[in-house]
Amino acid sequence: MFKIIEKTKIAESTFLMKIDAPRISSKRKPGQFVMLRIDEAGERIPLTIAGSDPVRGTITIIFQVVGDTTRQLSGLNAGDYILDVVGPLGHPTHIENYGTAVCIGGGLGIALVMPIAQALHSAGNNVISIISARNKDLLICEKEMQACSNEFMVATDDGSKGTKGFPTQILQELINTGKKIDVVFAVGPVPLMAAVSKLTKPYNIKTIVSLNPIMVDGTGMCGCCRVLIDNKPKFVCVDGPEFDGHLVDYENLTQRLKTYAGKEPRLTSVSKDSSCWKPPEDRAGAAHKPAVSMHASEGHAVIDQLAEGLSGVAPDGGKPGAKKMGAIPRQKMPEQDPKNRIKNFEEVPYGYTPEMARQEALRCLQCKKPLCCDGCPVSIDIPGFIKLIAEGDFLAAARKIKETNALPAVCGRVCPQEDQCEKVCIVGKKFKPVAIGNLERFVADYERNHGALDIPAIPEKTGYKVAIVGAGPAGLACAGELIKMGHDVTIFEALHKAGGVLVYGIPEFRLPKAIVDSEVEYLCKLGVKLELNVVIGKAQTVDELLQNGFDAVFVGTGAGLPMFMGIPGENLNGVYSANEYLTRVNLMRAYNPTYATPIAMRKNVGVIGAGNVAMDAARTALRLGAENVYVVYRRSREEMPARIDEIHHGEEEGLQFRFLTNPIRILGDEKGWVKGLECVRMELGEPDESGRRRPIPVKGSEFVIDVECIIMSIGNGPNPLVQSTTADIQVNKWGNIVADLETCKTSKEGVFAGGDIVTGAATVILAMGAGKKAAKAIDAYVRTKKPEAVAS
Repeated sequence: MFKIIEKTKIAESTFLMKIDAPRISSKRKPGQFVMLRIDEAGERIPLTIAGSDPVRGTITIIFQVVGDTTRQLSGLNAGDYILDVVGPLGHPTHIENYGTAVCIGGGLGIALVMPIAQALHSAGNNVISIISARNKDLLICEKEMQACSNEFMVATDDGSKGTKGFPTQILQELINTGKKIDVVFAVGPVPLMAAVSKLTKPYNIKTIVSLNPIMVDGTGMCGCCRVLIDNKPKFVCVDGPEFDGHLVDYENLTQRLKTYAGKEPRLTSVSKDSSCWKPPEDRAGAAHKPAVSMHASEGHAVIDQLAEGLSGVAPDGGKPGAKKMGAIPRQKMPEQDPKNRIKNFEEVPYGYTPEMARQEALRCLQCKKPLCCDGCPVSIDIPGFIKLIAEGDFLAAARKIKETNALPAVCGRVCPQEDQCEKVCIVGKKFKPVAIGNLERFVADYERNHGALDIPAIPEKTGYKVAIVGAGPAGLACAGELIKMGHDVTIFEALHKAGGVLVYGIPEFRLPKAIVDSEVEYLCKLGVKLELNVVIGKAQTVDELLQNGFDAVFVGTGAGLPMFMGIPGENLNGVYSANEYLTRVNLMRAYNPTYATPIAMRKNVGVIGAGNVAMDAARTALRLGAENVYVVYRRSREEMPARIDEIHHGEEEGLQFRFLTNPIRILGDEKGWVKGLECVRMELGEPDESGRRRPIPVKGSEFVIDVECIIMSIGNGPNPLVQSTTADIQVNKWGNIVADLETCKTSKEGVFAGGDIVTGAATVILAMGAGKKAAKAIDAYVRTKKPEAVAS
């Protein structure tokens, strides 16, 4: 919570607020911004920092009421609190002694250019400031701008103060007089910045503009702030917010600012009366009601008899063989009917009953050399916990798993067991493998639903402190191991909720967020400290963490930078990264009308890609009311990287797959919105480096799919925030941190890294496995590095 210290109305619909944010105020530099969320239901909005007072620990924001969120913000007063303020974000303004610098601010842009003018003045520049507004009553920060300017001029549209007209007229006059101008900084409405850039370009005057488009994340994860710079897409939050004004595509920027503006008819093509818009408790007839009970019943008697038969001695004196085990069919988990579930965001599978769990557990052969354990990246004692389930001791089974895995309810839902532990299950050689993932989910849910959470004894504190950067699967797993070793552990998370991809990427119908919250709460009860809204690389650097008392740092920031295809039309309105689309729905709960975050609602949606993320986005689009959702994939069904269960569920729900189809161009209408996806048919040739047959275009096979929304789900790159502020950490050509895959050690002393930030986008369980390996290596490192810490 961030307290409002001061609030002042400084012009019509324009307010100044000073907010208590010591960490941000000590780091903020001119040109940077914060992401702000007023309350639980609020959307995240970017606001430029107009000033700061490191002594008082406050930052100053100046904003204008332009929509519902800023209107709500204007209703708060000194003494009230804002839920989340994240920053400072973006690259600061490059300040040097240019010579003569002209600072132009229009409307609210006056407040944004003000800290730049002040910094330029302090650096010894000859500062000429030009501020403008529609009339004199809308002018702001006049005294402050005049105080840091060698020359100060005003322009108003109506001539009520200063020159009548626009600031470009004053700039042109300065140029006409022969005054040498070394650099121009322009901040304000897009037309103003475009006009200034157009004016200065023929004179080759360096011109810097500050862009502030729509965002939902602010750290590069969502990609919705992309703009065209020199005809190349850039993300404002990580590449900006300041750019060379002569290279900005202002027409495209203006168009993209309309994505969620006003009451755009295309955004309401699906009625909010639809059940998918209603919160779970209000969805009459569509609420998720388990068909089976999580509590034990008389059915246990039948299971006991079965268990007794299977545990008896075989005629030859040995144990029952696989043939006898095969008499028990693999237990199919009950789930919502497809026709009902596409109308809600409730979890699709209901889970096992205790009877079903015991019956499935009895299928396990309890191998002397269990291959399933070798297939588990976090080394769960799989036969051990399954044996306890078979015996009916579900709580003991849950605790057995938690000896090595702090997130069993998550892993039981999202791990690709079919490619790991279940793939090598001995039972699976003749029959269907034991449903290890379903059983893991069952016992984790059983423990939680019965309020029987067990907190193991933690050893005496060692005195060592470890910082974890990122509260995703890798960071959470690493923290869970280190806390059980007796170390002090603090997780720093950039978002306002812990979980990483578990909360922003995976939909509610596949992983309920209450379950992630429960798993994180368990770690906190073990003693892990959690600091949210802290962007390492901005609020603090890795070097500062090491200088401020941490003995080691683990970086688990993941692969959260969305990729695009680079095809024509990709910057049209209606084209979204899967990260943005899913973040708005999952983290920001845009499907619930009580939440303020907007979301694209379209009748015809195309999803590019065929991995788990693509399936999540496509199935989400169905639940948001889309009539046709096309999954466009350049290979065949056999090559789809998504989990079999997710493909199966998508098919049941009505997804339309367009295999051997590759997008080549996105078509737009006269208003700049998507109206179609031009594709070419493909055929499979020889295998490529991945082992999959290479898709080859079929000449003359172009065709168009009619869609109004396209979701790009072709992968993610590494988030660059840590690497860009840690000079001595080695990265590869893709920007991933280079680390030993067994110890997670990086090139920087005391810094370890694991998960997607090292390997590229992979699975939750592999990231957790890396976190566990890192914890072991960190423990060895700190004990060897500073053995005296124990005594202190």
